[in-house]
This record gives sequence, structure tokens and C-alpha cells, in this order.
Amino acid sequence: MSFTHFGSGRNSTQGKTMKKDTSILNSAEEMEILDKSNTKGSIEQFAQQAQHIWQQAQSLRISGEYKQVKNIVVGGMGGSALGTHVIQTVFKDEIKLPITIVPDYDLPAFVNEQTLFVASSYSGTTEETLASTKQALERGAKVTGITSGGELAKLLKANNAPALVFTPTYNPSGQPRMALGYSIFGQIALLSQLGVLNVTNKEVDAVLAAIADVHLRAGLAVAEKNNPAKLLAYQFSNRIPIITVAEHLEGVAHVFANQLNENAKTYSEFRVVPEINHHLLEGLQFPKNRDEVLFFFAVLSKLYQPSNRKRMKLTQEILQNNHIEYQTLELSGKTKLEQAFELLTFGAYVTYYLAMLHHLDPAPIPVVDWFKNKLKD
Repeated sequence: MSFTHFGSGRNSTQGKTMKKDTSILNSAEEMEILDKSNTKGSIEQFAQQAQHIWQQAQSLRISGEYKQVKNIVVGGMGGSALGTHVIQTVFKDEIKLPITIVPDYDLPAFVNEQTLFVASSYSGTTEETLASTKQALERGAKVTGITSGGELAKLLKANNAPALVFTPTYNPSGQPRMALGYSIFGQIALLSQLGVLNVTNKEVDAVLAAIADVHLRAGLAVAEKNNPAKLLAYQFSNRIPIITVAEHLEGVAHVFANQLNENAKTYSEFRVVPEINHHLLEGLQFPKNRDEVLFFFAVLSKLYQPSNRKRMKLTQEILQNNHIEYQTLELSGKTKLEQAFELLTFGAYVTYYLAMLHHLDPAPIPVVDWFKNKLKD
């Protein structure tokens, strides 16, 4: 990874007034006190999650009729749907069947017996996913699923649907958004068995190596001054982070923004080139304090097509002209899948460190929990 910071206007000095608050990032003991749910453990065991579910999936047997489908629908909410967003964009050039994510109770009208329906619920208790799974079964879709148990596991078993029911040994935080090794590689394994994808053990090993490299560069033991994830968290503090990517990294940017919301309790957005070049660039003049609140994080890749690499460069020029601070990260992975996991791991660390700067335990989501409880009243 190559990490470069570009400051402009008054924002380039804003961080100096916050320096006293960053000492926690150099104190593993202080971070451990805050991190009561061990989110750190989930990040550090990301590779083990992937290995665990990949190995378990090898023993899963799926009947041939599941290969005779014409479309794929994934029913999942929040963190349980994040893996599909990653797969959609990383494998866009390989998956020849349309994939639709349904973050809702009801399925689209086209779902029928020629649909592969994948129910994705980490807990197995997500009411929207349970409802859509029952609809898929009623319509005769080819149903499968990924879950750690709950009502979903019972429903799939009762209907003799092949499923990956895993024990989340390597996700001590218990949060679905921190179990993406299970989610992504579980779905990759399912789709590979069905012939929709062709991911080899060699490719899996390369991904695991990419994750390990990020741990070495961005892990808790690496001092702030040498740690790009800690430095970026420091820059994100008291800002609105805008994650900017292109092509195969769109799904990962979605994850990054989601984890900023839930882990760091921070408003964030993700934006995609070339789409933003058709409208967002005109929206950088106002409000007048935009340079105080906006912070763009541009992720670069040699795997982007040349036109998008040029667009990223020109977008950075426009940010400078508007006195908006930004940071770039050039990924080093050799394949799209390696780069996706490189950024997933890096982003998880950034959101963790930002939570530490906010003096928060990253795992609890009290507002979401309050909302769910109110729905039950």
C-alpha cells in the first residue's frame, strides 16, 4: 500500500490542535479497556474467518438442479448483506447471472423456480430475511443460506435446503459487520460450487497473504507515526469522510462507510467514479465551511481502467481547487479479490481507531437496538 496525504487551506493545520487526543492510539492497554467487546479480535481474525468457512463449505453438497438457475437473489440486511455488495463488484466481469440484493421483507415479482435465493443472516433472526426466505420457498426458488443459527437455520433444515451453518469462532465481537470473512467467502464458496464462480485455493491463499500484509502495516502494534490506518483515523476525526473509489472496489467502499457509521458512530458516504464526475463536482462550492467538514479518501488501483485512473487524478485536482483536504491510498494487490480484502482489512482498522479517538467501544449499536425494540412494541 502507498499512502499519501494532501492538505490544503486551513484544514491542513486542523489536526495539530487534536494531537493530544491521539495518544490513545499508541496505548494498547487504553484501547483494550474501551474495546470491551473485542472488536480488535474480530479484525485480527479476519483471515481465520475466511479459512474456516471456506474449509467447511468444501463438504457442502448441492444438487444439480441448483445449477439450472437464471438469476440470483440474496436476502440480507445491514452487515449480513455487505458481503454480497463486495462480490457483485469484484466479480462483475465473471458472474454471468444477474445478482439482486433484497434488503426488505418482500421479493421482486421475477423470483420463481429459476431463481437461486441465498438467505444471509448472521444471527439467523433477521425478520426481513426470514420473511423473504419464506416467500422464496413458496415460489419454488432454489433456496440456500448462510447463517450462524437461529430461526433461519431451522427454516432451511425443515425445507431440506443446503446451507452453510457456521459457528462464529473467529468473530469475538459478535457483530455481523465484523464477520465479513464468513459472509464473503461463504458466498464465494457457494457460488463456486454452483459453477457461477471459479475461485481456487491458490487465490484464497493470495487473499490471506494480502490480509496478513495489512495487519503488519496497520495493526495495533504499529506506532501511529508509521501506521496509515491510525493516521487516517486521525484525519477523519470531526470530519465527514467521503470514501471515493471506482470499479471493483465499490462494494468495499460500501462496507467502509457502513463500518464508519456503526463502529465509529460517524456520518460517512461512499462515492464512485465515474458517476461523481457528472454531478458531485459542482456541489463542492457550498456550504462555505465545506473545507472544515469534508474529507475525501481516494482509493487508487492499477487495476482501474486508464480512463478511471485519469478521472481520479482530475477529481483530486478539483478537490484541491476547492480547498478540500484529501488522502490517497494506492492498493498493491495483484488481483481484484486481493485488493478488495486489502481495503476491507485496512478500512476495518481505520474505523476501529476512529472509535478509539471518540472514546467508544466499537461494537455496541445502541440506537439501532433501540429502533428494533421500538418496532416490537
